[in-house]
Amino acid sequence: MIEPSPWWTPHAHADRRGFLRQRAAIVTALRGWFARADFIEVDTAALQVSPGNEAHISAFSTEIFGADQQKSRLYLHSSPEFACKKLLAAGETRLFTLGHVFRNGERGPLHHPEFAMLEWYRAGAGYELAMDDCAALMATAARAAGARRLVWREAHCDPLASPEKLSVARAFARHAGVDLAATLSPEGMGEAAPLAAEARRLGLRVAADDTWSDLFSKILSAFVEPRLGHGRATLLHDYPAGEAALARRKRDDPRFSERFELYACGVELANGFGELTDAAEQRRRFEAEEDERARVYGRRYPIDGEFLAALALMPEASGVALGLDRLVMLCAGARHIEQVIWTPVAARGTQA
Repeated sequence: MIEPSPWWTPHAHADRRGFLRQRAAIVTALRGWFARADFIEVDTAALQVSPGNEAHISAFSTEIFGADQQKSRLYLHSSPEFACKKLLAAGETRLFTLGHVFRNGERGPLHHPEFAMLEWYRAGAGYELAMDDCAALMATAARAAGARRLVWREAHCDPLASPEKLSVARAFARHAGVDLAATLSPEGMGEAAPLAAEARRLGLRVAADDTWSDLFSKILSAFVEPRLGHGRATLLHDYPAGEAALARRKRDDPRFSERFELYACGVELANGFGELTDAAEQRRRFEAEEDERARVYGRRYPIDGEFLAALALMPEASGVALGLDRLVMLCAGARHIEQVIWTPVAARGTQA
């Protein structure tokens, strides 16, 4: 089999250059939008004591040497979230960052081990405003790229149309015929048995050790996500509380949380929260996530104690993480994420 030409060869770069110029135009336009909305751009460190505590996100680690040559472990962040929230605690009120994040073991048409993430936070604002931000930024990106529609494979979406707002419970009922709320306790804990029965009805494979969360993810990825964001974008909101590790619970129904995701053409573009500021509750959730990581993968990541301490000072806020590369892909009509990344990471190491 003939290996494809490296991205840096002139003809390979020429094939990608149109996408990359659209990327540059989108980045300029997005920064302009934040400037007009009175946000300050911040630059967060990639090296952190914890890469994040979501059980199914794997990290890259390294060692740092002190002046005494004693070494300790640091991680490349999977999101700038902890650092941004520390800045909210410090007194910033509107901030955004556009930088690279790192997730190990993720590679494919929509995934890359190093990718660009746009994150922004508003102190004193609810997650409804963050949803509106997503719609405005999607439209801004499309206009900058000259895109009348977003495209992924055979799907398309009007980036200027108002997104549909659809709760997770309604989406499960509409696209899978599942009464999701019936599988939740009053405290929002999922009961695996009834959801397993629904998964089997839908023809999904159910393992003996599948948790409620595992089953939720299987149904979501197979029946719900592919049907979102066709014709116009979808804001999928009010996730079950157990599926929102850093979001606060809804005050009127604590079974669900103030979490949403933006979808276009069946592709997830952004993930947003009404941010949790209860340090004790956040620690409990992190510990539960690390217990799950240990169960599935046999390893744990540390919890950032300074982040938990900062939550005591952090105001109520909303925040969003948006995958820039995916947004560029859909605006430009690219078929693979590496077409819109200036310098893709090598698939494997090479030696001269």
